[in-house]
Amino acid sequence: MTQNHKLTNVFDKKSIQLGLDPLGSKILIVDDDPLNVDVLEEILKENDYSDVQTTTDPFEAVELFRENDYDLILLDILMPGMDGFEVIEKFKEIEENLSTPILVLSALSDQKTRINALSNGARDYLIKPFNPAEVLVRIRNLLEVRLAQKQLRLHNEILDQKVQERTQELQDTRLEIINRLGMAAEYRDNETGFHIIRMSRICYEIAKAAGLSRRESELILHASPMHDIGKIGIPDSILLKPDKLSPDEWTTMKTHTIMGAKILKGHNSDLLHAAQTIATTHHEKWDGSGYPNGLSRQDIPLMGRISAIADVFDALTSKRPYKEAWPVEKAVAVIEQDSGTFFDPMLVRTFKARLPAILEIKEKFGD
Repeated sequence: MTQNHKLTNVFDKKSIQLGLDPLGSKILIVDDDPLNVDVLEEILKENDYSDVQTTTDPFEAVELFRENDYDLILLDILMPGMDGFEVIEKFKEIEENLSTPILVLSALSDQKTRINALSNGARDYLIKPFNPAEVLVRIRNLLEVRLAQKQLRLHNEILDQKVQERTQELQDTRLEIINRLGMAAEYRDNETGFHIIRMSRICYEIAKAAGLSRRESELILHASPMHDIGKIGIPDSILLKPDKLSPDEWTTMKTHTIMGAKILKGHNSDLLHAAQTIATTHHEKWDGSGYPNGLSRQDIPLMGRISAIADVFDALTSKRPYKEAWPVEKAVAVIEQDSGTFFDPMLVRTFKARLPAILEIKEKFGD
């Protein structure tokens, strides 16, 4: 070309301040006439557009569209093999709710063709031969909208990410508070905080092996540390008594399940509801001889039945001021012996099947 089509200040300062990069926009020129392609490409490059691709083959245009994220398509209508309308339809098959702006450049000037193009996906229509200054303005207008939309989408993605991060932070904080409250209850009972860590992870292993969903298994993992939270309401004279409790003292001790339920009730979160269930029912027994409500068999919530096995096994195999840690074989034998009386037989079998993983937990989180 002999004529210089360089235009200065194509984009105003406001566009730059918005963080848009119009001159780096990815543009595709589709026209079966190589001369038209050359003219458009030269106009764009003379005006500092740095990412321009071209093709004279409409079929290749479809493949290029499939492989690239273009900011603008300059499209001819009259092309052999597949016209511009068909190309737009192919684009729609690739990009649902076609959002990539298309500027049609065609020698067809009739109103029907223009309306057809604009109603079927084109954002603008320019008749050949076109004025270089006008085509640049049309391109600018379409790119401003396109890049503003992309910036808005990016902004929304950043906001979504921040919301997710904040939500996760709140969730982590909530779980940490639950764990620390559970530890506080254990320390009052002369036990270490590692008991609730081991017990909750044993619950998780049994729950997974028993067929609970990942969500349900994680729920018992995070809720079970609160199983003895009610002990904070038991007088020290009973809770810390080194000798055998009297019948009245034992009656008071058993109320820690009711106190735990009272502490945890009144909130609609799944986590606290599960924690309340476990706190209330982890001392219920399969044969109905447990407390506080004398529930039996499937009337005992599954989370309570799982927690009972995990709690007893870790208590038996852990050292306490009043006893030495039992050997694993002896503790497993006791749980097997109490299968069908204290513990759900199915869960006892599940517990034994997961024993290798449970022993790894014991080793990793030893006192």
